[in-house]
Amino acid sequence: MRSNVRGMLRDDIPSARPRLHVCCRITSVPLPRAASLMRLARSPSVVPGADDSFSRAGPRFALRVGSYDPVVRVATRTLPSPDPFDVGLTYGPLIRGRHDGSGRIVGDTWMHAVHSPAGPVTVSVRADPSSRSVHVKAWGRGRSWAVEHASGIVGMHDRRDDFAPRHAVVAALHRRRPGLRIVRFGAVYDLALATTVEQRVTTIEARRSWYALVRRHGLPAPGVYGLRLAPEAEVLSTLPDWEWRRVGIEGRRAATMRAIARDAAGLARAVELGDDVVTRRLLALAGIGPWTAAHVSMFVVADADAVPVGDWHLPRHVGHALAGEPRADDARMLELLEPFRPHRARVWRLLVAGTHAPPRRAPRAHVHNLMRLEAARARR
Repeated sequence: MRSNVRGMLRDDIPSARPRLHVCCRITSVPLPRAASLMRLARSPSVVPGADDSFSRAGPRFALRVGSYDPVVRVATRTLPSPDPFDVGLTYGPLIRGRHDGSGRIVGDTWMHAVHSPAGPVTVSVRADPSSRSVHVKAWGRGRSWAVEHASGIVGMHDRRDDFAPRHAVVAALHRRRPGLRIVRFGAVYDLALATTVEQRVTTIEARRSWYALVRRHGLPAPGVYGLRLAPEAEVLSTLPDWEWRRVGIEGRRAATMRAIARDAAGLARAVELGDDVVTRRLLALAGIGPWTAAHVSMFVVADADAVPVGDWHLPRHVGHALAGEPRADDARMLELLEPFRPHRARVWRLLVAGTHAPPRRAPRAHVHNLMRLEAARARR
């Protein structure tokens, strides 16, 4: 293997010990060059001062394999936004916990790293209420694609003129939370993977597995936020069983994610063919049912009427909020949401964000560490 190693010194932060940060990316310079930079990092002639984030364990240098160049081109676009825009309410379900390495929300800014049809891209969306505008930035090979589809990513197409709910609770939530938008993200591969991880497990277990999967097998994302991309399709399709177990994903979900990886190109083409085509293509994959397809289509193709049938908590939450029935099932949830067509997804998202969950009948169940259990099975 040959590698191009580029050293970067920083002296803007005072530090007691000299450190050198070495970014490594696979190109065409032999590895002995990397060794020489490592020896240089230990020499006292290095300019003092560096960020300690990569070297808290003691070494005076750090390697980051597969990273992008420090100077990355950025594409920007500003869109007028006369209607309110709540970034947290709109993009919150796309963030898999505070430790999600592929995306985060800071104030009025949402940033996310995905595999777009044009290549890896990091998208940043910032709402500016003072100027009534939305600023979109994109880094990576897919930045042109992101800027071209910026209006869909920020939900400019979302028209709520015909949404006039008569139910008192829904009408109050719609009036108090006008910033919810149903966005059209367009990148289906990453969202399908993250949603599949959440199948049949608790939220805590799913977030642990997603964090471990992205950290172990994802590459650094382009841009300035330090995000990581979800593992590439070529990596997931050939990932051995013991690696899936190490991140707490059992064989059934692993097989579904392999199927998504093998059909990544077909899913990307389906987005261009039509909204219904995406849902049918997802349901054709083994291991994907109405729950997963509804969550994915709601964000990928802006399906404002998607309802995830089969959810453990949503039917009871909707039944409790709309009819005072804390033990509602899927059939009762669909019956209660039927008058809100074609805005059922908008309604249940408002209910989840703005109403209390039904009271619990028993103490919270113990959450098992699937990563530890599956890793123990892999060593047998």
